[in-house]
Amino acid sequence: MNIFRLSGDLLHLASIFILIARLQQTKSCVGISLKSQFLYLLVFTTRYLDLFLGFVSVYNTLMKIFFLASSAYIVYLMYSPLKESYDKSLDSFRVEFIIAAAAVFALAFPHKYSVVEVLWSFSIYLESVAIMPQLFQMTRTGEADNITSHYVFALGGYRALYILNWFYRYYTEDNYVDYISWIAGIVQTALYGDFFYIYFTRVLKGKSFKLPV
Repeated sequence: MNIFRLSGDLLHLASIFILIARLQQTKSCVGISLKSQFLYLLVFTTRYLDLFLGFVSVYNTLMKIFFLASSAYIVYLMYSPLKESYDKSLDSFRVEFIIAAAAVFALAFPHKYSVVEVLWSFSIYLESVAIMPQLFQMTRTGEADNITSHYVFALGGYRALYILNWFYRYYTEDNYVDYISWIAGIVQTALYGDFFYIYFTRVLKGKSFKLPV
């Protein structure tokens, strides 16, 4: 494992800890897209079926279990204890379209034609756009609290670091090719472009996250 992969994993973990801490401390899910959280749960559920099919390493197994459990916990918090603070009218992105698109791409361009590999490909395609409901909600409100901004930044930063990881592996490993992850990762990172700009020019300077009028 190289430094880019490890840093990406740690930033991904940080994003989840930030979100859970925010939900628990504020007792509110205002500004958080339940649809995005549901998509991430679907991503991890379809990607980590291999937990039951083989063992890679303790690190790999623990990370998979954590992402599955934490995603389920976040969805539970938003569906049950914090449901009164959830504004469905703002979380209005039509996720059925991106789920359907990911399914079509997975069937047309899978890593391999087997149930597990098609579901893995589906999870990769879906993860690349799973942040869209969250970004759409932020666009509708025009703002976000700083903790939510830190969460979204960490989530986008983790994928950006994975791109560096892929570059590193391509030049240091023989025959390393993963077009599905590469293309999906670039699309996913590109979706954060506007957010990154506002984050760096406002949030990191101590200002609140607000979209330009």
